[in-house]
Amino acid sequence: MPKEFDVIILGGGPAGYVCAIRAAQLGLKTAVVEREKLGGVCVNMGCIPSKALLHSAYVANLVRNDAKKLGVDVGDVSLDFGAAIKNSRTVSEQNSKGVEFLMKKHKVTVISGTGTLQAGRKVKVGKDTYTASKGVVIATGTRVKGLPQAGLELDKTNVISTDDALFLSDAPKSIAIIGAGAVGCEFADVLNAFDTQVTLIEVLPRILPLEDADSSAVLTRSFKKRKIAMKVGAMVKGAKVGEGKVTLDVEVGGKTEKIEVEKVLLGAGRALNTENIGLDVAGVKLNEQGFIAVDENLATSADGIYAIGDIAGPPMLAHKGSREGVFVAELLAGRKPHPIRYDNIPSVTYCHPEVASIGLTEEQAKEQKLDYVVGKFPLTANGRARASMETDGFVKIIRDKRYGEILGAHIVASHASEMIHELAVARENEYTVEEVELTVHAHPTLSEAVAEAALDSLGRVIHA
Repeated sequence: MPKEFDVIILGGGPAGYVCAIRAAQLGLKTAVVEREKLGGVCVNMGCIPSKALLHSAYVANLVRNDAKKLGVDVGDVSLDFGAAIKNSRTVSEQNSKGVEFLMKKHKVTVISGTGTLQAGRKVKVGKDTYTASKGVVIATGTRVKGLPQAGLELDKTNVISTDDALFLSDAPKSIAIIGAGAVGCEFADVLNAFDTQVTLIEVLPRILPLEDADSSAVLTRSFKKRKIAMKVGAMVKGAKVGEGKVTLDVEVGGKTEKIEVEKVLLGAGRALNTENIGLDVAGVKLNEQGFIAVDENLATSADGIYAIGDIAGPPMLAHKGSREGVFVAELLAGRKPHPIRYDNIPSVTYCHPEVASIGLTEEQAKEQKLDYVVGKFPLTANGRARASMETDGFVKIIRDKRYGEILGAHIVASHASEMIHELAVARENEYTVEEVELTVHAHPTLSEAVAEAALDSLGRVIHA
């Protein structure tokens, strides 16, 4: 194996492997150092297997609740959580192997092991030291962590992580999920569909607290219909872990109540993989939040060393890391990459209904004292949503009152993750709501709701 490269990347997740592919496309001799499977957390323990489970949950709910109304009577339905897990692992393996193929296709050298930074754009793996003439890129990502202050240390049995949840052989009878952000809500969706009694616990005043309040409200109503318990504004004060059960002391509204469950799933926060990778030796500094400090070009405090993905700061999303990977690869190849617009990176929660957003929430627009107008269109008025029996949700556009600039957009719908990109493209290219509406939308589609929300912001909605 060669010891000298143009670019060496620490980490083969969505940020690292995409950076490697783009660097190789641009003619740079590239290596990726990965200690586990290529694809990182996203492919192996996160995005991909969890979405396979969410699809299983969707089918389970569709067959049990709606199939007969649609003219498909399947009789008694039995659920097999183990089979759903097995399918999710198969999908994950396929994707990981796909990344291996891409590395070979683009002639990227994969170095197996743990890489540590050395001074002068060097990386040590085992006994070997490798040199990068143009730059080293850190893309080491994050890992799960416990909640020791509440007496909850991960034990893989009673107190589990999201990683552990992807290997359960059976759905537990009851579970408390601490953290009602995207990850917590997604696992609540999956486990509820497989008959687990779910309690979501969130310290902030509502589930999906980073999303627009209207989006949170719709998902709250949907979860209530499915009998998912939600404790918001709640703090876990203590926990007693016993044989096959966990008792939580949860403070809600000034009162403490006990919640007894079979398992606890920790879905709040992740730890950054910045330890033991040679940051001090290489002269790479962290910022006050514990992320690697980077400038507008994602360069660290050390010459020729860059950081991308989760360890470079929020939003901690796979697609944000991938875009940063492309950006740095092009920079190292001597190009002038298009700046990343961090306020236009889509956020998606893949539960049912899905929740997707870009830009400002209405609360943020108010806080910034912006002169704005809201356009909103309910899916109950959309023909495709009615035909699919998926009318929970809406499209909401927040526009600048004077010029029609799209300040933010929020979608709750069965396919919100696909619909949001029309508005992301519009916002990236500075289209106004008028230009969104001028685009002819096929009928009947859920995307018609986007055009109707744009019309509503102009006071000209047609179908509501």
